[in-house]
Formats: sequence, C-alpha cells, structure tokens
Amino acid sequence: MTMTRATRVGAFAAVLTTLYLLVFFQTITVPFFEDKVVKEIIPVFPWWLLVSFGSYALWSLGMGIFSFRDCPEAYTELLQVSFSSASLP
Repeated sequence: MTMTRATRVGAFAAVLTTLYLLVFFQTITVPFFEDKVVKEIIPVFPWWLLVSFGSYALWSLGMGIFSFRDCPEAYTELLQVSFSSASLP
C-alpha cells in the first residue's frame, strides 16, 4: 500500500509539530544551544515559517507574472478567451 502525497505531507507535519511542541514545553532539550537561546527563538519559530512561506509565495507569484509572456501558447489562448468573452452580449 502506497501513501498519497497528502498523507506523507500530513505525517511529516505531525512529526515536526510534535517535535516543536516537545521543545516548546521543554520536554526535550536542543543540543548545542543554551536554554536562553532556545527560550527566545522557539516561540517565534512558527511566525518565521509563516513569513518565509508568504515571501516565497509572493516571489513565486511575481515570477509567474513576470515570465507570463515567455509562454506564447498560453498568452494567445488567454487573449482569444478575453476577445471572445468581450464579444458576447
């Protein structure tokens, strides 16, 4: 039985969330870091991930818009759709 991509992503997210919560509630310690550093960084880590994902999403969207004319087939197809929808009453 094979796992679907969504199942793999869900399992990976569950493992990472569990590890994060164990470190956040100080059940396990983070090696090579002082407790003071861990107490300052771990609480803001989810926000850092959210901002990083948002930055990546905006960059990806911007690059898609910037390189849109590099796909001439899609460009002409969208132009035909816009012209045909403009001619409808």
